[in-house]
Amino acid sequence: MFTGIITALGEVKAAEALPGLTRLTIAAPYASAEIGASIAHDGVCLTVVETEAHQNGMSYVVEVAAESLALTTMVALKPGDRVNLERSLRIGDELGGHIVQGHVDGLGEVLSVRRDGEAWRIRIRPPSEISHLIAQKGSIAIAGVSLTVNEVDNEGFGVLIIPHTWAVTTLSQLKAGDKVNLEADMMARYAARLVEARRNA
Repeated sequence: MFTGIITALGEVKAAEALPGLTRLTIAAPYASAEIGASIAHDGVCLTVVETEAHQNGMSYVVEVAAESLALTTMVALKPGDRVNLERSLRIGDELGGHIVQGHVDGLGEVLSVRRDGEAWRIRIRPPSEISHLIAQKGSIAIAGVSLTVNEVDNEGFGVLIIPHTWAVTTLSQLKAGDKVNLEADMMARYAARLVEARRNA
């Protein structure tokens, strides 16, 4: 489990395509990470399978399965790309964003990125299968970042990015036409499932 509060930026050092999966080597400013640890990469929960310590941090390897490659931006990562990182929650950690599972619901398309005073506004078109889960003033994870939905219309939805978030995440690299990992609010997902179950009862 995660909260969508990014703790570091990682850099892809290698991407090795193997039958049915891709092995990513990530450099991160973490002091350490255990084998088996869960770390969210642009909102995708992946398991650490190898580690190596460095003077200014560490590098580690994660394996991305075929389903995650098909549904997320992980398939497009290449050496030099940066990714938003968040380590999994521990009991007693502050819940600064909202509950994020690290299970991406689908890819959104960036419609526009524009300056709004000291902040930035991003408009995104979600996949049709999750559009009903996105509500004004509700929460959504975009590339692993917990954000509040400002407006929703037939075209898509918009979020406001404050300067701090802009500076410490990869959202500042987005442009129109880019794809982003989206995870709808878990509460909205379960509410929709409950409504569906009642209809089918």
